[in-house]
Amino acid sequence: MDVSGVFTKLRNTLSSTVNEISAVLPGNPLLREYDAGDQVGSAGPRYLWKIYQATKKSTKADVALWIFEKKQLDQFNRTDREMIVEVLRKGCVQMTKLRHPRVLIVEHLLEESRESLAFCTEPVFASLGNVLGRKNNIDKIPKELQPHELHEVEIKYGLMQIAEALAFLHSSVRMVHGNLCPESIIINKMGAWKIAGFDFCIPNSGTVSETKFVSSDWDTSIPSPALPNPNYLAPEYILSKSCSPASDLFSLGILLYSIYYKGKTLFECGTQDVYRVMPKSVDQLENLSPHQLEKIPQEVREHEKMLLNPSPNVRPDAEQMSKLPFFEHVGVKTLQYLDTLLQQENLQKSQFFKGLPKVLPQLPRRVLMQRVLPCLTTEFTNHDMVPFVLPNVLLIAEDTSKEEFLKEIFPKLIPVFKIQRPIQVLLILLKKMDLLLSKSTPSLVNVHILPMLCASLEAPSVQIQELCLTIIPSFAEQIELPAMKNSILPKIKKIAHEGSVTAIRIKALVCLGKLLPVFDKWYVQDEILPFLQKISSREPGILMAILGIYKTALTSDKLGISKDIMALKGLPHLIPLSVDNNLNLQQYLAFMSVIKDMLQRIEKEHKTKLEQLSRMRLEQDAALDFTRDQTNGVSTTEDSVDDMFKSEAPPKNPESSSTSRQHLTLEEKQRLARMKEQENRMKKTGDIKPVNVGKPMINHTHAKPKDLTSSLMQSNVQAMGASRSKPMSSMMSQPMSMMSQPVSSMMSQPTPMMSQPMPMMSQPKPMMSQPKPMMSQPTPMMSQQKSQSSNFGMSSASQSSMLSPAPSTAWQSKTNSLSNNSFGMQKSTTYPSYNNGHNSINQNMGAMNMNTPNPFLNPTPSSNSGFNGMGNPYMQSSNSNPSSMQNQYGMKQSNSNTTANLSKQDLLDFLG
Repeated sequence: MDVSGVFTKLRNTLSSTVNEISAVLPGNPLLREYDAGDQVGSAGPRYLWKIYQATKKSTKADVALWIFEKKQLDQFNRTDREMIVEVLRKGCVQMTKLRHPRVLIVEHLLEESRESLAFCTEPVFASLGNVLGRKNNIDKIPKELQPHELHEVEIKYGLMQIAEALAFLHSSVRMVHGNLCPESIIINKMGAWKIAGFDFCIPNSGTVSETKFVSSDWDTSIPSPALPNPNYLAPEYILSKSCSPASDLFSLGILLYSIYYKGKTLFECGTQDVYRVMPKSVDQLENLSPHQLEKIPQEVREHEKMLLNPSPNVRPDAEQMSKLPFFEHVGVKTLQYLDTLLQQENLQKSQFFKGLPKVLPQLPRRVLMQRVLPCLTTEFTNHDMVPFVLPNVLLIAEDTSKEEFLKEIFPKLIPVFKIQRPIQVLLILLKKMDLLLSKSTPSLVNVHILPMLCASLEAPSVQIQELCLTIIPSFAEQIELPAMKNSILPKIKKIAHEGSVTAIRIKALVCLGKLLPVFDKWYVQDEILPFLQKISSREPGILMAILGIYKTALTSDKLGISKDIMALKGLPHLIPLSVDNNLNLQQYLAFMSVIKDMLQRIEKEHKTKLEQLSRMRLEQDAALDFTRDQTNGVSTTEDSVDDMFKSEAPPKNPESSSTSRQHLTLEEKQRLARMKEQENRMKKTGDIKPVNVGKPMINHTHAKPKDLTSSLMQSNVQAMGASRSKPMSSMMSQPMSMMSQPVSSMMSQPTPMMSQPMPMMSQPKPMMSQPKPMMSQPTPMMSQQKSQSSNFGMSSASQSSMLSPAPSTAWQSKTNSLSNNSFGMQKSTTYPSYNNGHNSINQNMGAMNMNTPNPFLNPTPSSNSGFNGMGNPYMQSSNSNPSSMQNQYGMKQSNSNTTANLSKQDLLDFLG
C-alpha cells in the first residue's frame, strides 16, 4: 500500500469519526463500541502499543484495547512516521489472519483515525517485557506488575507454548516471525503466553516443498521502531543477509536466557552498531563458558547452547524443542491438558479431574487463579462434569482472599447452586458450606445459598437431607434469624415429624436441639417445645432426642425454661415418656435426671415467689389489729397437710420443741412477736383495783311511795324463814348473774330462790385462777342493785349488809360468766364443795339473810326470754306448795350444809 493510499483512507475516516469520545484518543471509531478502562501494559516495537482493559458495550465482554498514539512519533520526520505506522499496521493485519491457540486472538480489526491506531484482542494481562521489568510507555504501573515474579512452572509452560507457536508458524504457515522478543510475547488474562508482533514477519517466497525466506538488508538510516530488536536477532541476518526458521530458534534461546537473567540479554547491541557488535558476538557464542549460563536450569543448559549456536543447522527446530525433557513437569502437563480440555471426552475428563486435587497444591496461586480456574469453570455448563470439577474449584477457593473469591469464583458458582441433578453437587456444596458462608456477604447468602439449603432439605435423597441437617448448626449463626425461622426451621420440623426413616427424624431432632441457642427464649417456649408434644413416635432414639432438646433448653444460660412451662408442659410430657417400655435402664435414668432437675427448679423458683408474696402480705397487714386473728378462730397461715390432719400428741421434750421452733415461718415469728408485745403491754398496765361497792348509798330525802311488791317479797321471805332456816352462805352462793337480770324477769316466778342449788359456791378451786385482767370488766350489777333497792324501798343499812359479801367487781364478772354457762347449757351441775368447818360465817350470813328483805325474790310471774326461751332453773312455778318446796330443798340439804362449812379464807379467795 503506497503512502497516497494511506492518506486517502485517513481523510475518509476523519469524516465519520466522533470527536471527544475519549480524552486520550478522541475520534477513533473503535471507542464507539468499547468502553476503555485502565492501562494494563505496553507491547510492540519499542513498546509503542498501549494496552487497556476494556469492555464491549453490547455484550459486556472483557477485551484488551490496543492503542497507538501518533503523537509519539512527533520526534521523527514525516517519512519516518509513515514508515513506523506502516510497520505497526502490517503487524496487526498479519496477526488478524492467523488463528491458533498460541497466537493472540484479535477480536476487532484495526481502526485508524487521524490521531491513532486501535484494535481489540482477547483480555491481556501484560507483555512478557513488562513482566521482566520493562515498564516503557505505561502511564501508571498496575499493582499486579509491581511485585511480579515468574514461577518455574510458568516459565517452562510459557517457553513450551512459544515453541508450539513457532512450530505452527514454521510448519503450517511457512513463515518466520523475524522479531521474537519479550515485547512480542503477550501473557493473556489466563496466564497463557502467546505470540504477537508480526511486524517483521517473513513469509515463504518459495514452494511448499522448498521454502525460501528472503530478508531485507539492515539499514541503519531507518528509525529504530521500524527495525527488529537487534539484541534478539540471529547473526545470519547481519552476516549472511539470510534467515530461516532456525533464526527464530536463536531468538528463542536469547529469550530463555533473558527470562532467567531478569530481562538482560547475552549481548547488548544497538541498531546503529549492529555491524560492529555482531561479528564479535559470534566468536563469543562459539566459546560460551559455563558461568555465562549458570542461572539456566541444568536440564536445559545443553539445549540452550545449541539454540545459541551461530550455525543454524545445529539448532533444534521448534517441534523438537516442545518435546524436551525440560518440559516434562507435572504442572506443565496439567496446564497442557487443560488447554486441550474441550477436545476430551467426559470419561477422560473425569479421570483427570479426580487426580487434579493432588496436583493443585504444587501450582502457584497465581497460576491457579489465572490458568487453572478459568478452565475449570468453563465445565460448569456440563452438568455431568460438575461433581468432578466442583471439588477442585472449592479447593482453589480456600487459598483466596474474600475479595478474590467474590470477584473471580462466586459469580461462577451461582449457576451451580441451582443444580439438583446429579445429587453429588448438593453434597459437595453442603460439605463446603462453611467456606461459602465465610467468604460470602449476607446478601449473597440470602439470595443464592439459602434457597439451595431449602432445596437440600426437600430433596428426595435421605443422604442429602441427613448431610444438610448435620452441617446446618455449624453455620446457623451466619444466617439471618428471620430467614432461619421462616425458611429453615419449618422444613426441619417437617422432617422430624414426617420423615420416612427413623434415622433422619432423629437427625432432625438433634439438629433442632443444636439450633436452640440461635433463637430467643420465648420463641423456644412458644414454637419448639410445643412441637415436641406432637411427635407420636416412641423409638428410643427419638425419645432421647426429645429429652436432649429439653435438657439443652433447661441448662442453657441464654434460654432456660420457666417454672410454669416446666410444670404445665414439660413434666406432663416427659413423665409419660420416661416410663415407656422401649427405654433401657440408662435411658430411663437420663429421663429421671432431667425430671428431677425440673422439679428442683420448680420448687426453688416457686418457693422464692411465695416468700416474696408472704413478705408483701405481712407488710400490708402490719398496721391491722392483732386481735383480729384471735377472734376469727381460723389460722391465716398456710399450714402443711400434715399439720392439718395430725392428731394431738403428748408434748415433746424441750430439745425437740426447740428444734421445731427453729422451723417457724417468717409469718409465724412475726405473729409470736406481736403476742409477746401485747403480753408485755398488759403486764406494764398493772393490777386494776376493785371498785368499793360497800359505801353507804346516798339517802333520798324525798318521800318514796310504798312498794307493794317489796312488801310482798319481804312477807314471803319471812314465811320461808319460819318454815326452815337457811344460812346466808347458801344465799351468797347464788350466781351473781341473777343480779344482772331485769327485775321483772326475776320476779316472774313465785317460788323462792332459796330452793335452787348453789353451784357457784361449789366451783372447784381452779376457777380462782382466772386472769386478773378480768377485773377490768365493767360493774353493771352495782347500778342495777342501786336501782332495785331504790324501787323496793330498802334502807341503806340493809343494802349494805346484803352487798357486803361482794368485795370486788371481779367476783361479779366471774359469777356472771358462770351463770351464763349454766343457763345456756340448760342443766345444773353439782360441783365439789369446800369443807373447812367454818360455820360461824355461814350462820351470821344466814341471820342477815333472814332479817334483810331480798330484792331478788319477785313473786310476780314474768317470761324468762333471756335464757334461750327456757325458764330460770332458780325460779319455781307459783303453784308449788311449801311442802314440795321443802322436799326439793331437802334434797339439796347436803350440798347446802357442805357449802356452809366454807372457811372465811376460802370465801375471800373465791371472791377475790
